Amino acid sequence: MPAHNPFKTALAAGQPRIGLWLSMADPYLAEAAATCGYDWLLIDGEHAPNDVRSTLAALQAVAPHPAQAVVRVVEGSTALIKQMLDIGATTLLVPMVDTAEQARAVVAATRYPPLGVRGVGSAVGRASQWSARADYLQVADDEVCLLVQAETVAALHNLEAICAVDGVHGVFIGPADLAASMGHRGNPGHPEVQAAIEGAMKTIIASGKAAGTLTSDPALARRYLDLGCSFVAVGVDVLLFANAARRLRGQFDDSPVTAPAQQAAAAY
Repeated sequence: MPAHNPFKTALAAGQPRIGLWLSMADPYLAEAAATCGYDWLLIDGEHAPNDVRSTLAALQAVAPHPAQAVVRVVEGSTALIKQMLDIGATTLLVPMVDTAEQARAVVAATRYPPLGVRGVGSAVGRASQWSARADYLQVADDEVCLLVQAETVAALHNLEAICAVDGVHGVFIGPADLAASMGHRGNPGHPEVQAAIEGAMKTIIASGKAAGTLTSDPALARRYLDLGCSFVAVGVDVLLFANAARRLRGQFDDSPVTAPAQQAAAAY
């Protein structure tokens, strides 16, 4: 059985992928989101209350649908990455990667020896369909799509070196953390931050790697796509719910409730 990761294949072909953030930490809502036409769904383990079991449930809920699951780990430890790969995650998003050295360590965590340090235990895991995929160990390294987050001034300084790391397939610009790192906490729309984001995207794309980000502003999302970004998330499930619930409540109040501006970008 050849290695197969439709999301990775699409990025390599330069096909724009529109995504949605899953922060509800609920497989029922993940399944509902998977029917909505998004190309990819981000199961968030960094800022949402997901653990290994809830991430597994979300992966199972999304699996029958065309949307591709991307799992964001809380941090890039070898042990945690091993767990996520063993439960069947094939595309990972790793936050706070500031240097090429960190990127190389994360790559090693996604690969079996001799190319990496991933522990070999797939025979009892969902990734190999409990050994039904007899050649899983031969194809697993190629199946993984690794995305790293550049979201600090240091990461942007080291961006070309990070992009040059073999095994990094895409770089995601985290607007909220980058804004904070630049002295504009809570204001990712600041002109200096946006200029840095666009410059970083151009660097990533010029390197031949896929560029991505998250924004709840449709015009800004289209701007990033026009620049050549391959994977752009355009909303967050819990904020879509909360903002819709506020608007509905506001219809029965003399003072309609409005959603805070830039909320999704500021949160992530």
